[in-house]
Amino acid sequence: MKINQFAQIHVDAEQALAELQTIGLFTVGATKKPLATNLAHFLHSCFPEATTKSGQDEAIAKLLLDGQTTVSDFLAAPTALSAAQFYNLALQLLGFEAGTDFDLADPLKFMRTSQLAFDATDPVDNTTLLTNIYLLLTTHTKLGLTFLDDLANRGFFANYTGPRPLFFNGKAQAVFDTQNLIKEVVYVEAPLDTDQDDQRDLLATTIFRPRVTDDLKIPALYTANPYFKGINDVDAMLHDVDQELAVKTAPVKPPVTLQKPLPAPRQVAGQANQTEKTATDLSSYALNDYMLARGFASVYAGGIGTRDSDGIRTCGTVEETISTIAIIEWLNGKRRAFTNRTDNIEIKASWCNGNVAMTGKSYLGTLATAAATTGVPGLKTIIAEAAISSWYDYYRDNGLVVAPVDCQGEDTDVLAKLCFSRQKDAADYAKVKQVFANELNQLQISQDRTTGNYNDFWDERNYRNQAANVKADVVLVHGLNDWNVKPRNAEKMWQALKQTKVQRKLILHQGQHIYINNMPSLDFTDMMNLWLSYELYGVANNAPAILPNVTIQDNLQPETWRGHHDWAPADRKRQLYHFTPASLTLDEPTDAAFVTFKDDNRRLFDQHERNETRWLHDFIAEPTAYQAQQFRLKTGPLTQPLVIDGNIVVTLQAAVDQPTGMLSVLVVDYGKAQHLGEVPAIIERNGYQLDPAGKTDNLVEFKLQAATDFKLITRGHINLQNRVSRSTSLPVEPGSFYTVNFELQPTHFQLAAGHQLGVIVYASDMGMTVRPQTVANYRLDLNACQLSVPFTKRY
Repeated sequence: MKINQFAQIHVDAEQALAELQTIGLFTVGATKKPLATNLAHFLHSCFPEATTKSGQDEAIAKLLLDGQTTVSDFLAAPTALSAAQFYNLALQLLGFEAGTDFDLADPLKFMRTSQLAFDATDPVDNTTLLTNIYLLLTTHTKLGLTFLDDLANRGFFANYTGPRPLFFNGKAQAVFDTQNLIKEVVYVEAPLDTDQDDQRDLLATTIFRPRVTDDLKIPALYTANPYFKGINDVDAMLHDVDQELAVKTAPVKPPVTLQKPLPAPRQVAGQANQTEKTATDLSSYALNDYMLARGFASVYAGGIGTRDSDGIRTCGTVEETISTIAIIEWLNGKRRAFTNRTDNIEIKASWCNGNVAMTGKSYLGTLATAAATTGVPGLKTIIAEAAISSWYDYYRDNGLVVAPVDCQGEDTDVLAKLCFSRQKDAADYAKVKQVFANELNQLQISQDRTTGNYNDFWDERNYRNQAANVKADVVLVHGLNDWNVKPRNAEKMWQALKQTKVQRKLILHQGQHIYINNMPSLDFTDMMNLWLSYELYGVANNAPAILPNVTIQDNLQPETWRGHHDWAPADRKRQLYHFTPASLTLDEPTDAAFVTFKDDNRRLFDQHERNETRWLHDFIAEPTAYQAQQFRLKTGPLTQPLVIDGNIVVTLQAAVDQPTGMLSVLVVDYGKAQHLGEVPAIIERNGYQLDPAGKTDNLVEFKLQAATDFKLITRGHINLQNRVSRSTSLPVEPGSFYTVNFELQPTHFQLAAGHQLGVIVYASDMGMTVRPQTVANYRLDLNACQLSVPFTKRY
C-alpha cells in the first residue's frame, strides 16, 4: 500500500501545539506535563464513541507498543518511549493490523514503504510526542481519511463549542451538524427567455446547508447538473453511423433566428427570509457532501429546460452559460430569486458570504468551465473533472464526426433531449413542446453531421475562446484513458490558462470517465479541502505553493502519484520516428516504399457481433484478424524506459481510390505486462465515510489486472478532405497522394524497457467514426510518414 499525501502540511512544534489547543486536545501547559500523562490524555480522546473512561480504557488495553508491552502496561509504569513503539501504536490507531499489514519489530519500514510521514527521533520526548500526535492526526488511515477526520466521524467534535469554521493543518474540520440540514429550494430569475413565453426563465435551485448562527456567513459549492432532475430515454434519437463518409459540399447555412427582446424582470411583490419549499432531491456529488460538515453549503441547479425550471435545453450555447452563472450572481447578491414560481416573493442568499466554487464531472464540470470563462464576480475557483472545454473536441475530430466512447450516434441534439427533463411533467411539457422541437431542429442543422467541419456553431461552444476572461482559480482533473471526454479538452484548456494570471492545478489519473475522490492512494479530498479553505474562507494555508502544479498517476506502478511542474509544454523535446516497411525506426529511410491496406472494417465488425470493445481489442492484438485492414509498425525493444509527455504528432502521406477518405491512428505499447484497470475496483463498499452523519461512498482503487500483451496509449482521426484545417474542405482525387499532419490525443505514458512502441494506421473506427459499407483501398508513401513523440526524463 502507498499513500500519497500532497496536502499534508508540516509545521514546527510551536504551531503544532497551538493548533492542538484549537481543537481542544491539549492546553498551554501540556509541554510541562509528564509524557505518559499527555499520551494517556491523547489516547482517551482517540475513542470518542466510548462515552466513559472505562470504555476508553478497554479500547486502549487492546493496543500494543511492541511484542511484549501493552499500552496499558506502559501507562501504569512509564519508561522511555521509543519511536518504534510510538509508531506501532500510531499504525494501530490508523487501522493497520499488526502482523498482517506491518511488523511490530520494525514499524518504520512499513511507514517508509507506505509513504506515511513520521519522525524517527528516538527516544520520544514530551515535545516530540506532541508534534508526532499532530502529524498523526493529519495522516491517512487505512480507509483513506485523515485520522482527525476519522475521529470526527466517530464523535470527536460532538461537544465542540469553539469557533466555527475550524481549521486544522490548513483544512476545514467537520464541526458543523449535518444531521439536521436546511434543505430548501429557491427560483433564481435568469436574464433569459429561452422558452419564449414572454417571462424571464426561473431556475429551480436546491440548497443543502448546515444551520448556523445569523452572524456567520458560509461559502457555497455550486454544481450545475443538467441530470439533477432526471433524464429522458433517447435511444430512438441516436443517429445512424452505418453510413458512407460524405463527399463534402458547401454546408447548409442554418436559418437566422431573430432574437426577441428580453422581457422585463418580474415585479417584486414582497420579501421573505425563509423559503417555502423543502428540497426532496438527494445530493449528487460526494466532494460537496464531505465539505458540508466543514462549513460549505452545497447548491445544485439543473439549469434551463430541466424539471421545475423554465427554458429549454440548448447544449453548450451562451444561453446555457448565462443560466449557469445566474445562480452564482444570486449567491453573490447580484441577482434575484423567489420563494415560488408565481407569487414573486423575493428571497436573498443572506447565509452566503458571496464566495462560490463550482464542482462536478463531465457535463457538470463543463458548465463550471463555461462559467469561469465569463469572469463572473463571486466565482473564486472551479474544480472541473473530465470537463469539455470545446464541444467540437467532444463530438468531432479534424473534420470527422467522432463519437465519445460508448456513445455512437450521440450529438448535441441527443444530449439536449436527454437533459430536457421538463418533459417529465406533462402539462409543463405541453407548453414548450413546439419551442423545444424547433430548437432540436436548429441543433440538427447547425451541428452538421454531414461535413463534420468546425463552424460558427462549434465556435460558440468553444470555451477556450474566452480563456482570457477567466478570473477564478482553476483545478482540472482528467483521466488519461478517458475516451468519452477525451484528454485534449483538459490539455488545450491547461495551455490556454497559461496566458492568464489565475492559479491553476491539474490532476491526471489512469482512469476513464470517473471521480477520484475516494481512493486511499491519493489525498484528493484533502487537497480540495486545502484549496477550498484557501479560496472561499481566505485561510492563509499557502495552498497554491503546497499543491503540485500537476499531479500525475504512474501507469506502471500501482498507488503511485507524482508531482510535476507542467504537462505537455510546447517546448517539450521530441523524438522523430520514421516509417519503413519493416519497423518504426529512428533512421531516415533511404529507399522508396509504399504499402496498402483496405477499409472494410464494417464487414468484419458485422461478423463479430458488432461489439465495439471487442473490435478494438482484436484490432490491436497480435495476431489480428484485421491485418489487411491496417498498416502496423513497431520499434525494436526499447533499451531504456520512454516517458511520453504531451501530444504525439503524426504525419502521413496517403492516397485512396475513393473521392473521400479518412485516416485513424492508434499508438500502442507492446510488451507483456500488468496494467492498471481503467475503472477502479471497489475495495470496501461504503467504506469511505464522508461526514459524522454517516454519509458514505465506496472506497476504490486502481488495481493491476492480469498481464496482457499490449496497452493502448493514444489515438486520433482526420478526414482527408480536411488536410488543411478542420474548418476547410478540399476535394479528394482518387489515387492522388495527400499529406496530413495532426495531433493525437495528449497523454503521459511510460513505456518500460524491453517494450516496443507501435503505431497502427487504418481508416474507419467502429467505436468512434461513421462505418462506411463501401470498400476503400488506401496507399501510404512511407518516406513521408513520421511519428513525432514528445518525451520527458524517465523516473
